[in-house]
Amino acid sequence: MLIGSGVAAGFSEFVWWRAALALVVALALQIGVNFANDYSDGVRGSDERRVGPVRLVAAGLAPPRQVLAAALGSFAVAGAAGLALAAVTSWWLLIVGAACIAAAWFYTGGPKPYGYSGLGEVFVFACFGVVAVAGTAYVQMSAFSWLALAASVPAGLLACALLMVNNLRDIRTDTVAGKRTLAVLLGDARSRMVYVLTLILPFGCAALLAFFRPLTLITLLALPLARIPIRSVRAGATGPALVKTLGQTGRLQLAFGIAFTIGLAIRL
Repeated sequence: MLIGSGVAAGFSEFVWWRAALALVVALALQIGVNFANDYSDGVRGSDERRVGPVRLVAAGLAPPRQVLAAALGSFAVAGAAGLALAAVTSWWLLIVGAACIAAAWFYTGGPKPYGYSGLGEVFVFACFGVVAVAGTAYVQMSAFSWLALAASVPAGLLACALLMVNNLRDIRTDTVAGKRTLAVLLGDARSRMVYVLTLILPFGCAALLAFFRPLTLITLLALPLARIPIRSVRAGATGPALVKTLGQTGRLQLAFGIAFTIGLAIRL
């Protein structure tokens, strides 16, 4: 959301209330997909041997119907905010919003969840990269921007890094549970390589965009934050150690996003 707003600001078309509504949509979807995953994995029994943070249904901390209601409630909030944005921009945003809600649910929900078939990263890149960045810029600028599409690439890659390290941690338990995530399909060694690439490539993308927005080079200030998680993953960290790496990856994503936003918003 910040990156998309940075693109809009760079063209002097930042609209704060539209950016705020886009943020509500994104946060509600993020919360909703986590509740939906908790519910679907819990009722399937996929989280019985979970290594990562505690899940509500699997740990018996909340009944499945309450977790399902929380997921649906979050999706409803996202839908309401998205409807408001569509009313002042374009009706076809309703289709995009419905597709994102469907993607959030069918990641682990439904008879054939795509997250169990190695497609999780594809949809994360599309929804939390392309749609999030380009969509946020669009609702403020009322036009598509090639810069927004280009800026969505590093955002999508870092979102994929979060998912990859999460699934890397769970390769053994996911294999037993029949969850064929991309990490399971690639195997441990190649998954670690992909994780490293998804952390490094965003900085290369930002450097290329410096030809058009020179200050995007300030993202390099966030590069030292990549050192520890990369070293940990390359050293073969497993289990709880990768939970810590997940947090480090999130902090890198935030720092990169803030720096990238500033670089995109200021034209020299």
